[in-house]
Amino acid sequence: MNSLKRILGLVWMVLGPASIIFGIMQAMRELSPNAAVPPTQETYTFWIIILAIFVPIAAGMSLMGYYAWQGDYDHLDEERGVE
Repeated sequence: MNSLKRILGLVWMVLGPASIIFGIMQAMRELSPNAAVPPTQETYTFWIIILAIFVPIAAGMSLMGYYAWQGDYDHLDEERGVE
């Protein structure tokens, strides 16, 4: 189980920054002056709120992945009696 935690930790470490980059690229694509639909104040507000909420969540996901990859969650199985 500990090896699975470490592998998934690596997955989370990669998905966190990738999702932040994808979100910022999507926001730039929709807010650019030559977008298919011209951006309005509502579009700007939407993306500011989405990025303000999502970026810290994705950063925390990467941090959790780093801790799992380092083995900081390995002791949890021992405490519950799972091998």
